[in-house]
Amino acid sequence: MVSAADRVENPVRSSVWLKTRQPARSRRTDQPAGLDRERITAASVRLLDAEGLAKFSMRRLAAELNVTAMSLYWYVDTKDDLLELALDAVYGEIAPPPADAPWQDRLRAVAAAYRGLLVRHVWVSPLAGRFLNLGPHALRVTRTVRDVIRATGLPPESRDGALAAVFQFVYGFGTAEGRFARRSAEAGLTQDEYVRQARAAIQEQPRLDGLVEDSPGLTAARGGAGVEETRERDFAFALDLLIAGIDAMRERAR
Repeated sequence: MVSAADRVENPVRSSVWLKTRQPARSRRTDQPAGLDRERITAASVRLLDAEGLAKFSMRRLAAELNVTAMSLYWYVDTKDDLLELALDAVYGEIAPPPADAPWQDRLRAVAAAYRGLLVRHVWVSPLAGRFLNLGPHALRVTRTVRDVIRATGLPPESRDGALAAVFQFVYGFGTAEGRFARRSAEAGLTQDEYVRQARAAIQEQPRLDGLVEDSPGLTAARGGAGVEETRERDFAFALDLLIAGIDAMRERAR
């Protein structure tokens, strides 16, 4: 059994994916029927989506499953094990693009899928760098991304930099987008309503005079598009810039 202290002392080796786990306790005949890792993981994802990372606990999960908190320890050793399992489960939502498509289209598809994942599951972004991400779905995504970057024709020494440029951009974009959408929803507002109210509040403050003075002109230039439509345009344009940069660097390398 791996404890929370083990994770702190040896975080590199402490992963749910690096151990062949035997149940921490002998199974009893009164163990709830149908309880298994898959069901526990699915419930963890639902709770994280609904209530967020800060409120997630073994006790809250047990209540959701209508079991005792202790019965969860037949299947996992720590709460971090559950978070790793949940994280890998949602990576399964990123489907590999067609292998015969141009690399530019494949890159756009994977980037869009990753962005969507970060928006749907706001809790993913703070966990993405916390664990080793060695689960089967995460590894499949890693292989897909590396296949696409390899197909760009960049020399090997440049591929990790290209990968970082694209996916750190997507990570930041999707993280901010997801948090803003969640904040708007928690305020009981659409994203457009939230922006309008925020803009009005800013304009009422003399010390912030001029901060949003270009907003009406910018909105008009964008055809009066709302927050979500504008965000789609910005994401597509930024990704096109990155793809053009990869193309240019590939030609330079030649």
